[in-house]
Amino acid sequence: MTAAISVQDVTVHYGEVLALDRATLDVAPGRVCALIGMNGSGKSTLFKTIMGLVRPDSGTVRVTGQSPAQARRSGAVGYVPQSEDVDWSFPLSVRDVVMTGRYGHMGFTRRPRAADHDAVEHALTRVELTDLASRQIGQLSGGQRKRAFVARGIAQGARILLLDEPFAGVDKRTEATMTRLLRELADDGATVLVSTHDLHTLPALADEAILLMRRVLLHASPAEVLQPEALALAFGLDVLNRGDAA
Repeated sequence: MTAAISVQDVTVHYGEVLALDRATLDVAPGRVCALIGMNGSGKSTLFKTIMGLVRPDSGTVRVTGQSPAQARRSGAVGYVPQSEDVDWSFPLSVRDVVMTGRYGHMGFTRRPRAADHDAVEHALTRVELTDLASRQIGQLSGGQRKRAFVARGIAQGARILLLDEPFAGVDKRTEATMTRLLRELADDGATVLVSTHDLHTLPALADEAILLMRRVLLHASPAEVLQPEALALAFGLDVLNRGDAA
């Protein structure tokens, strides 16, 4: 089976700073893979490299068998950014944000057709935001905003979803809703790569997990990754006394 995401010996520098060091990983279709690591471990750089927004110094990246640029242009990959990466004051409704996921299907006119409207309404229903569809995106709670961007990926028809810290700052109910949604999307054949600091969610969320510290230290089941000796590789000994990686 061809990997949905394949990263092979990828190295990325920002000037003199080494962000990724020969990182290698493969994620199969229909899997939820959690990405675990300290701040500065290269998680966001890895996402941007898979998206084709950062070009590696060396190594190769394939997304559904395509180059990152091809996958992005074809709509195969969707991205849910961290909250601080978005201008929440922009005058767009939730429905407008989700509709941006359909732009690749509309051609140059960007005029939505019936199929585009249907895809957006289906996505809003899937993430339980139909009642808030007309609200300005910045008026939503943190968890609702994350779900709106997941809906954009669903409407887009993305088979790869990259989520950068989707559980940061959300309550337990929203966390449970997001976890259930991501599991359902994987069951439907999507591949989900999600970075998280909340180690307690791993068994319910992920089929597999990656410990990252500029390179892949361990790619295994959540149970194996949660072993104290494994966590110590990525976080240092203090994580063993705190019980999480926050």
